[in-house]
Amino acid sequence: MSDVLYGRHAVREALRAGRRPVERVWATQGVAGDPWLRGVPVEVVDADAVAQRAGSDAHQGIAAQAGPYPYADEAALLGADDPLIVVLDEVQDPQNLGAIARTAECAGADGLVIPRHRSAEVTPAACKASAGAVEHLPVARVRNVADFLAAAKEAGCWVYGADAGGTPYEEPDYRGGVVLVLGAEGKGLRPRVKASCDALVALPVRGRIASLNVSAAASALLYGIVRGR
Repeated sequence: MSDVLYGRHAVREALRAGRRPVERVWATQGVAGDPWLRGVPVEVVDADAVAQRAGSDAHQGIAAQAGPYPYADEAALLGADDPLIVVLDEVQDPQNLGAIARTAECAGADGLVIPRHRSAEVTPAACKASAGAVEHLPVARVRNVADFLAAAKEAGCWVYGADAGGTPYEEPDYRGGVVLVLGAEGKGLRPRVKASCDALVALPVRGRIASLNVSAAASALLYGIVRGR
């Protein structure tokens, strides 16, 4: 089953990464002349035709038919040297999934893990929200998040869960293999997932709003971890 990607970054990074075939590209006259499309067969159509193929008005003048998203093998992520892996525990908003994937890729994470059920998937909307980062960042789907965390610990990783009741995020030593776990919007980490973490870490919240959006929290925590490494 193919996907119809849309948005300049999503299409460009799919072409750059080459992890899945890009079979057709539709673009408006203004976009079809962009230098990064040189050598790529493009069907020039009007904006309404692009929107019809994309199923969205947020297409930025381009859409492409691509192969299904190539999910990564979870064991391969744990096989990296001192990996940095982000795990999302039932995050259901594709915009949040995409934003977190973009940050993780920019921060040099080795991969992103999501559950197979009750979770956002790597859809065209998530691809666009990630600015194409999901085309480069390995994303694995697992049957059970807690079981994956157990496997990560067996592989020598330390598992840190983001939780408002945790210790200040600056305190742990983030050298070595690290898995950062973030919970669902509004609900946080599920009890079994929380119990599977080696430690819980928290960002300081000094304003009147009780918590950060999960993608904002992921950005702050990831760069704190990168700095600690």
